[in-house]
Parts: sequence; structure tokens; C-alpha cells
Amino acid sequence: MREGLPKPVSHLLSLLVLAGTAAALWAAWLGWDQHRDVHPDGTETGPYEAWQVIGLVLTLLAPVCWAAYRNHIAGAVLGTTAGLTAAAYYDWSDDSSGLFVVGVGLVMLGTLCATAVVSTVIASMRPDAQRLAV
Repeated sequence: MREGLPKPVSHLLSLLVLAGTAAALWAAWLGWDQHRDVHPDGTETGPYEAWQVIGLVLTLLAPVCWAAYRNHIAGAVLGTTAGLTAAAYYDWSDDSSGLFVVGVGLVMLGTLCATAVVSTVIASMRPDAQRLAV
């Protein structure tokens, strides 16, 4: 007899853990850098550097791949998407122009598509993937 959490509880737990992990990683990589860099010609960049976003993506790969390999596809996709979307909304909501909503929407769509692709690839690499597909 198999011991452990019932399947729905296990999937819900993975979704919540991935959402929390994604939000925490956003805070760790992007949450501390809030100023824009002003160049001598007057143009502004930032507040994030490319290495910060790359670091966020690479560190998110591990929990997403882990969840997908354990067949928690919804947790990997929806949890990560919810966590990053909530973190982006919280981080950017002080923008007075209201355009932050567009950025948050793009974070949501990009995360949803990327995690869906990664999760599908990882889940198909499982030894029992052929048996699950039938």
C-alpha cells in the first residue's frame, strides 16, 4: 500500500510551494534593486540588470523541473505563474501611470508559456511517460 498524502492534497501542496518559491526568488533576485540608472545622455535603464533576470529564471528551473518530473504539472505551471505574477504586481503597483498592469500581464503570459513548455518536456522524459500517455 502506498503511503503519503492523497493525490489532490499533494498537487495542491506543490502548487502552493511553487507559488511561494517563485515569489521568494523574485524578492531575492529582483526585489532589492529598485532604482533606475541614469546615463550621461539622460536615458534611463533598469531597475533590473540582465544577470538578475537570468539568475531568477535559472533558479526557478530547478523547482519547476522537480515538480514536473514528479508529475505535478499544474503545480509547476500554475504555481510558478501565480507566484511571479503576484510578486510583479506587488513590486510594480506603485507606478502612477498604470502601465505596470501591461508588464504584469506579460510576466504572467511569459511565465505560463515557458513553464508549460519546460514541464511538458520534463514530464515526457520520465521513464513511465509512455505508460502515462496511453
